[in-house]
Amino acid sequence: MKALTWHGKRDVRVDTVPDPSIQEATDAIVRITTTAICGSDLHLYEVLGPFIKEGDILGHEPMGIVEEVGPGISHIKAGDRVVIPFNISCGSCWMCDRHLFAHCETTQVREQGMGAAFFGYTELYGEVPGGQAEFLRVPQAHFGPIKVPEGPPDEHFVYLSDVLPTSWQAVEYAGIPEGGSVAVYGLGPIGQMSSRIARHRGARVLAVDLVGERLDMARRHGIEVLDALEHDDVPGVIRELTEGRGTDSVIDAVGMEAHGSPVGKAAHTLAGLLPDAAAQKLMKTAGADRLAVLNLCFDSVRRGGTISISGVYGGTADPINMLKLFDKGVQIKMGQAHVKRWIDDIMPLLSGDGDGDPLGVGDLATHKMPLEQAPHGYEIFQKKQDGAIKVLLQP
Repeated sequence: MKALTWHGKRDVRVDTVPDPSIQEATDAIVRITTTAICGSDLHLYEVLGPFIKEGDILGHEPMGIVEEVGPGISHIKAGDRVVIPFNISCGSCWMCDRHLFAHCETTQVREQGMGAAFFGYTELYGEVPGGQAEFLRVPQAHFGPIKVPEGPPDEHFVYLSDVLPTSWQAVEYAGIPEGGSVAVYGLGPIGQMSSRIARHRGARVLAVDLVGERLDMARRHGIEVLDALEHDDVPGVIRELTEGRGTDSVIDAVGMEAHGSPVGKAAHTLAGLLPDAAAQKLMKTAGADRLAVLNLCFDSVRRGGTISISGVYGGTADPINMLKLFDKGVQIKMGQAHVKRWIDDIMPLLSGDGDGDPLGVGDLATHKMPLEQAPHGYEIFQKKQDGAIKVLLQP
């Protein structure tokens, strides 16, 4: 089969690799019809090379048609249309019983001290072959795959793999009071959908970015936007718009790709120059993130407010202004999305018929291209070229 594989920093290629096969009774094989490039994939493209091997198959936002199932599976069958959550969870362990699926104890990557395995994402998360491919072996398929109806196009459902549950959880974790306000930093796919979900649920949303196409997309969905290039003090503007207090909640939908921190950028560059073993040790013990956006979040939230972090951070030695957080009495919630925890809440919003699409899922993908063009998709997404906000690949 054809699959997108990692070969080095900013070097991904479509290779011919062996077809996957059933290995366990709870496996399924899915023929991929649509798979997306995630902002988290750009960390592999740019930063996390020490934890990935040449030839590893990327991608963790797939959907498709079930081709084959193992004997331990009864809730899906060949021919079913399914979306595959990015995290791999068993559905029945101590963590899964508490709907903490991103911490599944059956698939936890204990040798790395990390949570549940997920698709296409380095040895930190199990080095499971990913979904930017023609076919995908799905472990724990007795629980993971989400059946979706025939009819609406893939883009109505493919975001159930990651974008929508991550955004829904970001809003849940933000704890926005009824009729309250939230600032959203970053208008990539997660920021776009977090903004739409929060507005759909009655919040006032102030969204911040510096890319024109992203700001325009948010405006189309009734979001108040602030162009970071037009304001020297974005938190100050947010306070002016909220009676001097700041918003009740803030969502950081950017993470470690934030611009503006030369120390963090230097640390990333240094790690990329070291041999893998040394780079892994550096990143696990002294890694530093680029914290420009997170510091803006600290400044933007009102006293007693809540910060929800959905953007990915990977530093282990980040300097955090604890004085400010403690003095302001800020609550912080964060973490990988527990995908299946939120599906029952989201699914009714995805009918795709007229007003039955309140989240506007049809207006997120800016590019659709065949799998063979995936390297180009990565490049324009990483460089924010050609208006790329969300890229869908179709094997």
